[in-house]
Amino acid sequence: MQFDSVSSKIESLKNEMTQTLMELIQTPAIAPENNGEGESKKAEKLIQILETVGFDKIERYDAEDERVPSKRRPNIVAYYYGENLSEKIWIITHLDVVPPGEESLWTVTKPFEPIIKEGRIYGRGSEDNGQSMIASIFAVKTLKILGIKPKRTVVLAFVADEEQGSTYGIQHLIKQGLFKKDDLIVVPDGGNEDGSFVEIAEKSALWFRTRTIGKQTHASRPDKGLNAHRIGMEYALALDKMLHEKYSLKDEYFDPPESTFEPTKKEKNVDAVNIIPGEDLTYFDCRVLPSYDLEKILNDIHGLAENFEKKIGAKIKIEVLQKSVAPKPTDANSKIVITLKEAIKKVRGVEPKVGGIGGGTCAAFFRKLEVPAVVWSTIDETAHQPNEYAKIENLVNDAKVFSFLATT
Repeated sequence: MQFDSVSSKIESLKNEMTQTLMELIQTPAIAPENNGEGESKKAEKLIQILETVGFDKIERYDAEDERVPSKRRPNIVAYYYGENLSEKIWIITHLDVVPPGEESLWTVTKPFEPIIKEGRIYGRGSEDNGQSMIASIFAVKTLKILGIKPKRTVVLAFVADEEQGSTYGIQHLIKQGLFKKDDLIVVPDGGNEDGSFVEIAEKSALWFRTRTIGKQTHASRPDKGLNAHRIGMEYALALDKMLHEKYSLKDEYFDPPESTFEPTKKEKNVDAVNIIPGEDLTYFDCRVLPSYDLEKILNDIHGLAENFEKKIGAKIKIEVLQKSVAPKPTDANSKIVITLKEAIKKVRGVEPKVGGIGGGTCAAFFRKLEVPAVVWSTIDETAHQPNEYAKIENLVNDAKVFSFLATT
C-alpha cells in the first residue's frame, strides 16, 4: 500500500519535476578547464529548490578555486532523517556539465535552452546528471508530502568537478569525513535503457596530452622549418594503432569489453593558413581494463615518442593530465547491491545484472576506501553528445526506485 501511494504521488509530480529540470539546465555549470565559470550559479538555484522540499538539514562544503569568478566550487549535502539515524543511504549526483561541443550539431534546440519533445527533455546536462539529480530530490519530496519517515537517513549530495576529475567535488567531500564504511552509496551516473544494469566496477583511466615541437616557418618554405602539425598527426595515428594492437584483450564483464584509446581534443596551433606550425597539441582519453598496468602503457607511449624524435628531429613531450588505477570492484553480494536490485525488480519489473563500465564516476573514490558503491540509472546514454536528452518516463521511474531504497 505504501509503495502504491508513493508511486502515485510521484506520478502526480511529473510536470513539476520536468519544469524543475528544465530550470536547472538553463544555467551552465562548466569547469574552468573548459573556459567555464564553475557551478556556483547553478548551486544557488539548486539550494532554492532544496529549501522548498523541507530537508532536515542542508550544508555546503565549498572547495577553494581561484580560477572561477566565485573563487569556490560548491558541494551541497541535504539530509532527510530516517528512523535509523546512523544508517545512511547516499545518492550522489554532480552539478557540472561538459561543454556543448559544436553547437551547429544541436538540431533540436540550443544546448542551454531546454525543450520538451516526444516525451524527452533536451538540453546539455539533461541526462548527465540532471535527470538523476531531480529524481533524487523528488523522491525525498514525495516522502515528505506523504509524511513517510524513511527506514534509514537519506542524504543527497550534489558535487562539483565530476567531469574533470572530482578534485573540487567528491574528493573534497570525502576529506570532510562525512562517510562511513557501512554507508550505502548510490551514484546515478550511468546505466542502460531499461534500468537493468548495475555498475559495480570501472576501468582504469589515463588522460594525457602530446606536445609536438618543431620549427615554425612560412608555408611556402617548408624546407626552412619542421611541421609540428604533420609530425603530431603521424605520432597520434601511430600511437593509436600501437595501443589498440598491443592492449587488445577483451573482458565481457565490461561494456565495452575492450580497452579504449581515443584521440579527442585538438588545440589550435597557428592563426593563418600560410604558417607552418612549430607546435602541435593533441589529447588522448584512455579507459583501460584493470588487468593492464598503466605504468607499462605510459612507458610504451614515451618509447614511441622517443623513436619519433630520433627519426624526425622534433621533440614530443607527454603530459599526464589524469591517471586513475581501477579500484577493487564492489562486492556483488554487498547490501547496497542487493537492496538496489530488489528496488529495480519492484519498480522496473526487470531482472538486474551487474557489470563494469569504461567511464569514471564518483563511485571509484569510495571503492578505493573499500566503501561499497553502485552506479545506476535509466538512460539512453546521450551524455556528452549533441541533442542530449532525458526521458520524462525515466525521470519519474528512477524517483520511484530512490524512494523505494529509502523506505525498505
